[in-house]
Amino acid sequence: MKIGIITHHCINNFGAFLQGWALQEKLKALFPHDEVCMINYIIPKQNIINIGGFFRYYPKSETPLSWLNKITQPAIFSKTRKKYYNMTKAVYNAEQINALGLDAIVIGSDEVWNYLDAKSYSLIKFSAGLDAPSIVAYAPSVGKSTGEDIPDEVRRAMQGFTALSARDTNSQQLCRRVLGTEPMLVCDPTFLTSTPNVDNEKIKRLTKKPYILFYYCNGMPKSLKEKIIADARKKGYEVIGGGEYDKLYSDMSIRLTPFEWAELFKRAEYVYTGTFHGVIFSIINRKNFMVYASIESRVKKIAALLDQFGIGNRDIACDGVLQEKAPIDYDTVYQRIDKLRADSEEYLYKAVMGDIIKGEKINDKEQSGSEVLS
Repeated sequence: MKIGIITHHCINNFGAFLQGWALQEKLKALFPHDEVCMINYIIPKQNIINIGGFFRYYPKSETPLSWLNKITQPAIFSKTRKKYYNMTKAVYNAEQINALGLDAIVIGSDEVWNYLDAKSYSLIKFSAGLDAPSIVAYAPSVGKSTGEDIPDEVRRAMQGFTALSARDTNSQQLCRRVLGTEPMLVCDPTFLTSTPNVDNEKIKRLTKKPYILFYYCNGMPKSLKEKIIADARKKGYEVIGGGEYDKLYSDMSIRLTPFEWAELFKRAEYVYTGTFHGVIFSIINRKNFMVYASIESRVKKIAALLDQFGIGNRDIACDGVLQEKAPIDYDTVYQRIDKLRADSEEYLYKAVMGDIIKGEKINDKEQSGSEVLS
């Protein structure tokens, strides 16, 4: 059997790379005698915009040297993809994907169902035009989409899935409105496969002293960040960024591979983050963490994740003192995660093997105005 994955594999983002890699590795473990590949589906506009973001210069927080280091990060992602992804030749449409001769196509995770994201929107991610025997949605996210004003072309395309799952309640809502079913919630692929330990000279240098890790708290007021960092240093901690740089940090922790990035979470004493995968890798490594998220889609995804695992609100208080919140009871959290992980693996195996799994049917009242296509 030949199994292909469609996801945001070319995005130069640590979480995006690791969720794709983790899904690939889990499928390889579930189907050790079959071929698993990353479908190198290219959306040129998405790639150009993503790479262009690395060339922006922020003089208030960056230095010329840190900027020169930052602009080489896309090349590191490219090299890592070539090494760790089993990628197909480049394909640009459904016809070329079908020509790969795949027995199963797994679409997900990440925001593959975000139909409001003009740079990455593609009906192929909703199964349009694909003709593999099994077309499986694994943990897709709708991102900032609300499940309202759904394009008719999306409604038609989603009929092609043989198995449906969702990463969050907003993605479940899309299926409710379009198909009249509620698919099961599954975990992000990064919960399914552990990242390898990294102990090279770069990591040894960055982690030789206890440290607090920041990862993209976009929009955090400088005064609040200064207060948090001052308090951390008062308590004897260094402060570094996860693949990002700020003049306030103790060291330049950029030019990282995704596995080096994950290692910084493993060794951190405490984490401040504003991203979905920043929260996930804090949870995976049982870290105490705080959240400062200002981007709407991230706020929704993080809130749903924390609620799902019973963690509760971790928003940063305005005074910014370190360890404002009580430590998380990870033994209780992992009771939920372990069950979700087991259910997710079972779904993935059965779905790829060809089981029809589209979720629980909902009655007309529960649909709340959804328009199910026959």
